[in-house]
Amino acid sequence: MRGLFGVRGWLLRWVAAVGRVAVRSALSAGVEPAAAGPRATGGGAVPLDGVVADCAVYDGGRRRSGRLTLPEARRAARTVRDGFVWLGLVEPTAEQIAAVAAEFELPALAVEDAVKAHQRPKLERYGDVLFVVVKPVRYIDHVEIVEVDEVAVFLGQKFVVTVRHGDNAVVGRVRRELDADGDLPAGGPAAVLHRLLDTVVDGYAEVAAQIDVDVSDIEVQVFGGDPSDHSERIYKLKREVLQFRSAVLPLAPAVEELAAGRVRGVDPRTAEHFRDVHDHLLRVGDRIDGYDNLLTGVLQADLARVAVQQNRAAARQSEDVRKISAWAAIALVPTAIAGIYGMNFDNMPELHTRYGYYVVLAAIVSACVGLYVLFRRRGWL
Repeated sequence: MRGLFGVRGWLLRWVAAVGRVAVRSALSAGVEPAAAGPRATGGGAVPLDGVVADCAVYDGGRRRSGRLTLPEARRAARTVRDGFVWLGLVEPTAEQIAAVAAEFELPALAVEDAVKAHQRPKLERYGDVLFVVVKPVRYIDHVEIVEVDEVAVFLGQKFVVTVRHGDNAVVGRVRRELDADGDLPAGGPAAVLHRLLDTVVDGYAEVAAQIDVDVSDIEVQVFGGDPSDHSERIYKLKREVLQFRSAVLPLAPAVEELAAGRVRGVDPRTAEHFRDVHDHLLRVGDRIDGYDNLLTGVLQADLARVAVQQNRAAARQSEDVRKISAWAAIALVPTAIAGIYGMNFDNMPELHTRYGYYVVLAAIVSACVGLYVLFRRRGWL
């Protein structure tokens, strides 16, 4: 279908659909829809000031001074000879990103993914536009949680559009570093993509190192004699590792294509840089697999240790019950005999025998000693 109608056809249908939704929303609220105005600009019908983090031209490897409006950015992308325009957006709405898509002729399917977020890391080619999704992560150590954000990147021959979701500062950090360098490496927009991926993967390595500390701490607690049950903490950390894994591993095939130079429109001179990123990414992936397997083993060991402790406690409890039962049985003999002779009947011949008292005492002692020996032999005492 994409091949039949082309990128522009998808784009026109996308913008039209957004317009119809806006009109229906206005009518349902009792508001008369505004007349068609200029295409969404900083001063047009769709304000972008709240979502544009930065917008600038990079020409000859250096950033030009000043910040551009959306129409200025599009004109610069058409006229710049040895450079490109970089527009950064932060959590735009469908209407706002539709305005940007109309100016830069972005593919409608990729625009929809960029708005909805919650996409898997991927790399897709739509005509002359490359669409990449990456997931920066950060580790909140005091609660042992991996927070995953998302950045969508549109790369054209003369422009870069980034769409950030979440509180990560990756895009801003990359821009500041490139601005401070003052000499953008060869490759144009692909150089920005490389620096972005490199920064994200470095963040993966930092998070992996922090998780390693917590995994080692759990190992010490489980195998160091701590009697507490650590299964809940292990399970939660294992869940965070799996979430971390879902952000890292799907990115590897995309970076591998870039490293192999198989992506059309990406300067082949950047391939060796992407190979370095791919190597670091694979290392992080191996570490994540190791943490997952290690946590699985530690969880099983902890559950086994807890089961052994419970069995020991049950055995001690059973032993205590046996001892109590044995002593109760021994005490029952004198209690029963004393209870019989404690009944005040007139006709009890044994009460008048000369040696009856001594005979009863001897019977009580013999029975008690016999029961004690019996229980002792059976291990109850």
